[in-house]
Amino acid sequence: MSQIILFNKPFQVMCQFSDSDGRTTLKQYLHDMPGFYPAGRLDYDSEGLLLLTNDGQLQHRIADPRHKLPKTYWVQVENLPSDQALQQLRDGILLKDGPTLPARVRRMEPPPCLWQRDPPIRERRNIPTQWLEITIREGRNRQVRRMTAAAGHPTLRLIRASIGEWSLEQLQPGEHRQLEVSLPAGSTADKPAGKRPPPGNRSGSTRRSRTNPQTPRGNRPSRKR
Repeated sequence: MSQIILFNKPFQVMCQFSDSDGRTTLKQYLHDMPGFYPAGRLDYDSEGLLLLTNDGQLQHRIADPRHKLPKTYWVQVENLPSDQALQQLRDGILLKDGPTLPARVRRMEPPPCLWQRDPPIRERRNIPTQWLEITIREGRNRQVRRMTAAAGHPTLRLIRASIGEWSLEQLQPGEHRQLEVSLPAGSTADKPAGKRPPPGNRSGSTRRSRTNPQTPRGNRPSRKR
């Protein structure tokens, strides 16, 4: 039985277990999880869902951009995007490495489960901000940040909310949940089987890192919409 870890990566944590520059890594949070490796990456200055697994086929299925798993982000951008700017993102926007695929984009209220970031974003009194929900099926380097900048609205804060069928749900920064994932016999992990267990009947457990007791808990979220 394959296993997967859903981890809410805090701001300024490297998606690896060691760093020659002394930056905070996954080891500070998942030091007792040998054999698990990240399936994909999340930028040092981004927050939210990171998946790790002990199954190489499943890792490939999640991380390989050819499989185009949808990834949903909550993005706080500078200023208030017009309908035209949002349509640019939906249609695909031209970046230096080529046009992006069409994205799902909508305005949203600040996420109800939003935690305080340390340090907080730099807000300017006379410049408003707007939260967007953006879903893409690519995995280019810093893609969402480059997309919003190209549309004229630099990203101030970025939180990954879901990857494929897996989502943050109630995980707070530094917390993780471990689940079992059943793969069909002979599967090449093209389609991971097994869904998130319903709330209140989870096969995994949620844990808060003992090395980060000061993580702000914030308001507990309601069930995912």
